[in-house]
Amino acid sequence: MPRKILIVGAGKSTSYLLDYFLKKALSENLLLTIADIDIGHIPEGVKNHTACTVAQLDILNIKSRREHVQSHDIVISMLPAKLHIEIAHDCIDFRKHFVTASYVSEELKSLDEKVKEKGLVFMNEIGLDPGIDHMSAMQIIDRIREEGGKMLLFESFTGGLVAPECDNNLWNYKFTWNPRNVVLAGQGGAAKFIQEGTYKYIPYHRLFRRTEFFDIEGFGRFEGYANRDSLNYREAYGLQDVLTLYRGTMRRVGFSKAWNMFVQLGMTDDSYTIENSEGMSYREFVNLFLPYSPTDSVELKLRHYLKIDQDDIMWEKLLELNLFDSTKKIALKNATPAQMLQKILEDNWTLGPSDKDMIVMYHKFGYELNGIKKQIDANTVVIGENRMHTAMAKTVGLPVAMATLAILNGKIVTPGVQIPIRKEVYDPILAELKKYGISFQEHNVPYLGYNPDSTVG
Repeated sequence: MPRKILIVGAGKSTSYLLDYFLKKALSENLLLTIADIDIGHIPEGVKNHTACTVAQLDILNIKSRREHVQSHDIVISMLPAKLHIEIAHDCIDFRKHFVTASYVSEELKSLDEKVKEKGLVFMNEIGLDPGIDHMSAMQIIDRIREEGGKMLLFESFTGGLVAPECDNNLWNYKFTWNPRNVVLAGQGGAAKFIQEGTYKYIPYHRLFRRTEFFDIEGFGRFEGYANRDSLNYREAYGLQDVLTLYRGTMRRVGFSKAWNMFVQLGMTDDSYTIENSEGMSYREFVNLFLPYSPTDSVELKLRHYLKIDQDDIMWEKLLELNLFDSTKKIALKNATPAQMLQKILEDNWTLGPSDKDMIVMYHKFGYELNGIKKQIDANTVVIGENRMHTAMAKTVGLPVAMATLAILNGKIVTPGVQIPIRKEVYDPILAELKKYGISFQEHNVPYLGYNPDSTVG
């Protein structure tokens, strides 16, 4: 009997996921069903594959959704995180394993006991970040402990960026993932972490001015700003006693300072809608956030407000986005400032037909072994092939696919709602990822504690 895999959601991150399964369909006896509300964007080569069926599915159609879940052996949800829970309930009802790349929600956590009772594996956070970050970090942390070392410090940063050969704007950035998540990054509470034994908090209005800097050999200098809660994984990683725990997002140096202009203006606010947003020009949008003047231009008012000079690179970055164009329209009805800003940025930062993206991940491990403090820096860089087969799709989709097949083949058996922090999961998946060019370079360096180059402290 063929093993049936249901993939719900066929967005940008599924290209490598689908390729992986279809290449192994014959040898692993797999049949795929790709279910999406819009099947028009699924490539013809996938639709016409003998091991693949495409189904139009509205996830809110309970009867159809449950019929699909019941008729398959395992379910992968590539939907937005808020939509996972209904599928998860169906999987419990019909005794099906469940895999997602999303963060574990409190609702999903609450299902752990039921999932264990049914002997099911509900694998979450098995994409890039979260996902590869967990696995690569735990592999090194466990190795340090096995050698008798005591962890003192752990820092981790990940960035979805544009490949160097396609980096052709002043922001050194293009969208490689959900643009909305980029615009809303850091909102919803202060960033929280621990630095040299001291708890630190960064409020949103200061987040992009508190950055840490580091170099990746062959790729230059980067900066990182803090994720919202770096302490979420303290218990999961077994780092309750660590002196420094800091997780963040990577960008090219200068991005955060420039992005902070939008934060200070209020353009990233998603809490209210703009009157008459539909048909508003870029220039009119900018003017919404500036004081009235019967004589000063929008440009002059903005420079005064942000205290930037006309020859400042920050000003050049704003000009590059055509922010003062009175002919370009936003064309969004009842939109929030954040939605309107997103539309402007998408018009400028969408990957072009020949563009490639880049994933960069960096870990720092500080530990003590035999009374000596040591440090390991580890990093990986992945370059995409094209706009469809992106580095983001590769690093998100491949771990999801590999975990799914490992569950089907009985190699991942520990039941429960979980993330990939056990050897049973990370050792084989990291080994297989190496075959696809995703591996970490480790460097033993002098122990520095906190980064002396950092503005975090």
